[in-house]
Amino acid sequence: MTQDNGELDSLVRKRIRALRVAQGWSLEELATRAQVSQSTLSRIETGQRRLALDQLVTLARALDTSLDQLVETATDDVVSNPMIDAAHGLMRWLIKAEPGMTVVRQRMTDPPPDNPSRMRAHPGREWLVVLSGTAILLLGNRRLRIETNQAAEFTTMLPHAIGAEGGPCEILGIFDRDARRGHQRGEDAGKANRSSPSL
Repeated sequence: MTQDNGELDSLVRKRIRALRVAQGWSLEELATRAQVSQSTLSRIETGQRRLALDQLVTLARALDTSLDQLVETATDDVVSNPMIDAAHGLMRWLIKAEPGMTVVRQRMTDPPPDNPSRMRAHPGREWLVVLSGTAILLLGNRRLRIETNQAAEFTTMLPHAIGAEGGPCEILGIFDRDARRGHQRGEDAGKANRSSPSL
């Protein structure tokens, strides 16, 4: 790597040092792992030595990362706004690094359903944290009480439903691609049921 691109050069040097410090390693420890001299590593980190591709490969391996991650220059937006689903009282954020993963914030006021037939099962995994209030998670034959700041993680192949207990609660959920699809199908079915006349 030449020093023509000063910004990338500086970023890579900072990244090497930050990864080393995050591991709790001294210059000597990383130098030993990467099989370079301590003075060479010090000069790489401080910009006093030119970055060579073979050294970057070795350093990336020693830092348990890849060369691509070490020199990555992605400048995607860091801040994103939610998509609002007013019909379901949801805010959704897509996770860019994991296509198909979604974060959902929802305020619940209704208790979980009494009828087990209203519990859903579908492929996927779900993780949720209660931001305020108390939630009840029906999971298979279990009834779990989740308090503020507690979290639950489960496979959505188990029949499940969630609701509030003792007043409104607010949850933040993370769904993998399959779980998100399962919930979207459930929401669409719910819309159809609400719009069709009851028998």
